[in-house]
Parts: sequence; structure tokens; C-alpha cells
Amino acid sequence: MIGRLVAGLARLIAGGYVHWREPPSGNRPRVYFANHTSHLDFVLLWSYLPPDLRRRTRPVAARDYWERGPLRRYLSTHTFRALLIDRSGPDARAAVDRMAGGIAAGDSLILFPEGTRGSGDGIAPFKAGLYHLCAAQPGLELVPVSMENLNRVLPKGEFVPVPMVSRVIFGETLTLRDGEPKEEFLARAREAVEALREEQS
Repeated sequence: MIGRLVAGLARLIAGGYVHWREPPSGNRPRVYFANHTSHLDFVLLWSYLPPDLRRRTRPVAARDYWERGPLRRYLSTHTFRALLIDRSGPDARAAVDRMAGGIAAGDSLILFPEGTRGSGDGIAPFKAGLYHLCAAQPGLELVPVSMENLNRVLPKGEFVPVPMVSRVIFGETLTLRDGEPKEEFLARAREAVEALREEQS
């Protein structure tokens, strides 16, 4: 019930244009990866998933933000079932192992490969975690997602969102190719999100 209310509220505040380049289907775990400009990003992306997919999808989020205060802690744990990671931790491999464990358990993930929020003007180079996750889970399906205007709905440093029309596009799935080098794969994944952004402009 709380999940449905949160999803509806997120679409009301930041709703607007949403489009799937290919229909969501199947029960296999996948990773939805997107550009990152706001703490509302994963909430809105999660809210636009069909209910059956939403129930099996866990956002990967920063522990230091989502464990700050009882409300955020409750939502991240009980509503979103977020996989919380330590952004400043020394062991990046541990985060990848936790994500791989979620995939192996049958969950899909929402991931922001830039690693931190940007200004919305461009997409920063992707961190290596997405590559290592795909290497650990051969054949893992990835869905690029472009999110626009979320940095205006909830600007950095603000807590109260401002209603504004956002745009969310889910692109066509891709996978890590056999023998594909890390740098080539990360550039291709980033370009997939960038192409969706250009489509919106």
C-alpha cells in the first residue's frame, strides 16, 4: 500500500512524459541504468515500472543519504528494499558482490553508473561497477534510461520537491559482448543513455 502511494505521489510531482522503446516483459532480472541528477531519480524510475516489475526491483543507493533520518531509513528499507552501498568505502568489489547477489536472487536493480549526481548538463564517465557486475552475471540484460528535469524538481541541497514536468525514456536492452573491453563497454552504455537524451531535446 505504501509503495503504491509513494509511486503515485512521485508521478504526480514529477510526472509527465514516459516512453518505453520496447515493451517491458519477462521475469528475468535486469539492470535499469540511468543518468543521475537528483535523489528523486530512482524513486521516479521505480514508480514508472509496471507493478509486477516494481515489486522485484531494488534501487542501488547511497547509504549515507538514505540512512539519514527515520523516514528515509524506513522508505529505503521497507518500501524500496534499496540495496544500500557505502560510496566512500574502500572495497568497491564488495558493492559489486552485493549487487550480483541481488541479481542471483532474482531481483532487478536500478543503478546510476556515474556514481554521483551531476548538474543535468551532461553525463559523466561511467564507473567500472556496471562492467564488473555484467562480467559476474553473464548475459545480464541492461536497460538504458534517460531522465530529464529531475534536477529541477529536486535541486541539489533541497528537501522539498517542486512539481515540474519530467521526461523518462526506457531504451532498448543491451548486454556485455563476449570479450568486450571494459572501456569500450562503459562508453557504449553511456552512449546509449546519451542517445536517449538527444532524442528528447
